[in-house]
Amino acid sequence: LKAPRYADAPMEVGPLARMLVAYASGHQRVRELVNGTLSALGLGPEALFSTLGRVAARGIETQVVAERMSAWVDALEANIDQDDLRIHDLSKWDPSSWPAEAFGYGLHEAPRGALGHWVQIRNGKIANYQCVVPTTWNASPRDPAGNIGAYEAALLGTPMADPEQPLEILRTIHSFDPCLACSTHVISHDGQELTKVKVR
Repeated sequence: LKAPRYADAPMEVGPLARMLVAYASGHQRVRELVNGTLSALGLGPEALFSTLGRVAARGIETQVVAERMSAWVDALEANIDQDDLRIHDLSKWDPSSWPAEAFGYGLHEAPRGALGHWVQIRNGKIANYQCVVPTTWNASPRDPAGNIGAYEAALLGTPMADPEQPLEILRTIHSFDPCLACSTHVISHDGQELTKVKVR
């Protein structure tokens, strides 16, 4: 698979990123589904780096997870039957057992993409809490080196049939499944707002 045309842009997080990694690492079922999808649509791999690619990746990942779910539940049940309860470790659940100052973090690959939570606890109370959610990664602005974020990279060069009704922009952003309010502002090259669209 070729890299997207905006090679300096940060790689987006979410189903497309996961399916590209699985494909590149040789995951047989993912390769079958990706190749079958591209073949059915008459498209090459470059089509994955698009709105269509993100939507297709979400469907492909759903298929892979659905096919594996029964085996995962069986494995979990087998562990529980053997008293392997690490999945349900309550040893740190009671706040009275915590030290005066504690730190914790959780890193997870959520449906939308990479998710991280960090917490600092003092005397049994939250002193500081921070999370970086998938939309934070994908909707990030330019970094200090001027590299563009995933949303901006996806929107560059997007043709619009009607700038007064920028549905193509909404479709592209929606393909990331962002956890934010959906509104679009179309701005002219000199910074003037041309139109504003809100979706309720």
